[in-house]
Amino acid sequence: MTLLQDRAVTARSAPGRPSFWTTRRRDQLTGYLFITPALLGAVVFVFLPLVLVVWYSLHEWNVLADTFDFVGSENYRKLAEDPNVPAVLRATGLFSVGLVVLNLGLALSLAVLLNQKLRGTTVFRVLFFSPVVVSLLAWTIVWGFLLQDNGGVNGLLSLFGIDGPNWLRSGGTAMASVVVVQVFKNVGLNMVLFLAALQGVPQELYEAARTDGAGPWTVFRRITLPLISPTILLTSIITVVGSLQVFAQINVLTQGGPGTSTTVLVYYLYQQAFQFHAFGYGSTLSVLLFLIVLALTVLQWQMRKRWVFHES
Repeated sequence: MTLLQDRAVTARSAPGRPSFWTTRRRDQLTGYLFITPALLGAVVFVFLPLVLVVWYSLHEWNVLADTFDFVGSENYRKLAEDPNVPAVLRATGLFSVGLVVLNLGLALSLAVLLNQKLRGTTVFRVLFFSPVVVSLLAWTIVWGFLLQDNGGVNGLLSLFGIDGPNWLRSGGTAMASVVVVQVFKNVGLNMVLFLAALQGVPQELYEAARTDGAGPWTVFRRITLPLISPTILLTSIITVVGSLQVFAQINVLTQGGPGTSTTVLVYYLYQQAFQFHAFGYGSTLSVLLFLIVLALTVLQWQMRKRWVFHES
């Protein structure tokens, strides 16, 4: 027997020497390989752009003049002194509040109605959800024609003797029109989420409540709302974040007008960066938008312990 064979026999017979590639290590490696594409995507398309935006906000980048100068906190000072920012934040707040309240309220109401065992509910579910899959640009362009002074909405009102306004060119109706168009576009998504949550509520709880003499409103408030509160939290976070990122509807319908009545933060960011070529200041506005979205998301997540079922 050679020396190499002696060592091989000794290695096989030596007790207490576990292999490096244990089952646990192999499972961990497999898990890391599966999440690597998602991590790379997050780094390249989320974290790296965030870092670059903060870096650009510390510079004045003029593409036309081909200059990239470090200005430190000058853009943030400009943000604090910008006279348009209060109006932009006010328009952003009005749009977000209106969209969130109408969207969630209408979606929950539709879900409750369509959860009833009535004939034709499947057809209505398809009708209410169909705008979600329609192209956003096509949907917005069509509503732009309908809301014109001589558009379809005013034509319908004229049948009842009502002289409708120019919806998108009047300061009192432009914001409401944009909100309604966006609500009709996406209410079907939240409706489906609420409908799925409602169908997951145990029927035994409803039967027990009715046996005890509880009315419909009491049943809804004491049983339905608490049990679907996790879905309400999910839809509220999605809707709030989405309301702060709306751009195409504003750009197509009103271009931020009349005046600055519908100039939300995302559209103002677009104007500064891509119309006025102030990329440094546009990046500063992007940082502000990110902080607002982060603050509202964290606030909703922290408040869940007070009203979300099983989160106390």
